[in-house]
Amino acid sequence: MRLCIDHRTDYTFSEPQRRLVQLLRVTPVNFAAQHVVSWHIDVDCDARLRGHRDGFGNRITMLYIDGPIEKVALRVSGEVLTDDRSGMIEDASETLPAKAFLRPTNLSRADEAIRTFATDVAAAKQDPLERMHLLMSRLLDQIRFEPTLDAVERDAATAFAANKGVCQDHAHIFCAAARAMGIPARYISGHLFRRDGAEQQEASHAWAEACLPSIGWTGFDPANGISPDDAYVRVACGLDYRDAAPVAGRRMGGGDEALAVDVRVTQARDQTQN
Repeated sequence: MRLCIDHRTDYTFSEPQRRLVQLLRVTPVNFAAQHVVSWHIDVDCDARLRGHRDGFGNRITMLYIDGPIEKVALRVSGEVLTDDRSGMIEDASETLPAKAFLRPTNLSRADEAIRTFATDVAAAKQDPLERMHLLMSRLLDQIRFEPTLDAVERDAATAFAANKGVCQDHAHIFCAAARAMGIPARYISGHLFRRDGAEQQEASHAWAEACLPSIGWTGFDPANGISPDDAYVRVACGLDYRDAAPVAGRRMGGGDEALAVDVRVTQARDQTQN
């Protein structure tokens, strides 16, 4: 599938800012299931951009803007060719050993309830792949998806106890439970093409990957109950949301900040017509 991504972030400040520094994890990388055809980062003011790779292998763009700054519009756009590989991450550059993703974090730590949940899943299936599919299925049934919630930094234990959350919560709980079973798991941020025709979205998507003995890293989306197919664009990975968040940064100046995000994921026009 040929997917077009248009991700716009608008900042408005109640007082002029002296300086703005942003860390952007918004650029996808190539691997067997996706190929980046074109990609652009545009800012509506005089800005300095510097790119590098972080320890997880994510493509990072540092954004520096000197003030006075009253508002900033950041637009990320591009086209990606995707292929359905049943969630398997093949031919990707791995910078860390799989065991590094067994480490819990504050957002993805398993409490007693999640450990009991993981033990029940492990007892039901012996094969690691079947365990992960069962874990995904049970999370889909147990954790009600509520996209209106906006607490993207809620920890796994809190979301699990509430039995509801957003896709970030599903990914954190999946990682916590998989690691409790001794299976390396990592948090993934990216984009999802909605086959129901909903092009406009309020945020990017999140899911998880587990490293399985037989096939290596494989994706699981517990918010939708499927392994990622050609409707997914994988952008960044990490131990939790903080490692893979699309935008993070600091500003120098007083007052309040208002943030508006608009994400559109569509098929290329020529492909839609065909």
